[in-house]
Amino acid sequence: MQTLSPVDEARMLADRAGVEVRRILSPADCRTGGAVLADVWRTPNESPPLTPETLRALSHVGAYVYGVWDRTDGLVGVSVGFLTGGPTIALHSHVTGVLSSHRRRGLGLVLKQHQRAWALAQGIDTIGWTCDPLVRRNMMFNLARLGAAVQDYVPDFYGAMTDGVNAGDSSDRAELTWTLRTPRSGLTEAADAVPAIRLDRGAPVPVDPGTARRVLVATPEDIEALRSTDRAAAKAWRLAVREALVSRLAAGWQVRGITAGGDYVVEAP
Repeated sequence: MQTLSPVDEARMLADRAGVEVRRILSPADCRTGGAVLADVWRTPNESPPLTPETLRALSHVGAYVYGVWDRTDGLVGVSVGFLTGGPTIALHSHVTGVLSSHRRRGLGLVLKQHQRAWALAQGIDTIGWTCDPLVRRNMMFNLARLGAAVQDYVPDFYGAMTDGVNAGDSSDRAELTWTLRTPRSGLTEAADAVPAIRLDRGAPVPVDPGTARRVLVATPEDIEALRSTDRAAAKAWRLAVREALVSRLAAGWQVRGITAGGDYVVEAP
């Protein structure tokens, strides 16, 4: 069976979802894109994560500023990325978001596959981005569906944030790298892995796994809901996962993937 090119694969996914992905460039589209981002991150329209002026400037100079258009509802998702510095150029995917009314249609995958095809066409082999390591659904998508890999864990990456999604919590982020030509994907088995976090009456507690060389780091089922209902529990999860991952990654351990239950599988070097 013939393998689809990245461009054809991205176009096929968009066609199946009944959408079109195209560049956001005009001032009008940039204003709509800003409004979409404000809705996704639950900020006032006048202070979205990226203003229309910033979207316009980034798109004008050739950064990745694209949107997904629904045939009926217009622009419903936005993805923005820009090139990194250093000896090897990569694309940093800064934000990707889809209106809540259009989620569960696979539009995040549509945008990421379009982003992959765009990057490869520019001669770019790697896309990187950051993601909250407690948002299980996003990390399962990133690791198991796309095949991205965790490179690092940075506590309080952005400092205090005021948007409706992140306010009241530390902005810890996992740094991810997506190798575009040879992505690995799929859920990871947990055989022989020892828990590094246990639940004590529902509260996460870091535990010493002894000499285990393969550990499981649990995540909360829905950290965003927990932030609004039990701030103390959300903070406990933040600190427990931070403690379980930061020192291990600094010592050369690697996140090998994520299980169907949302546990990171972390292995010693």
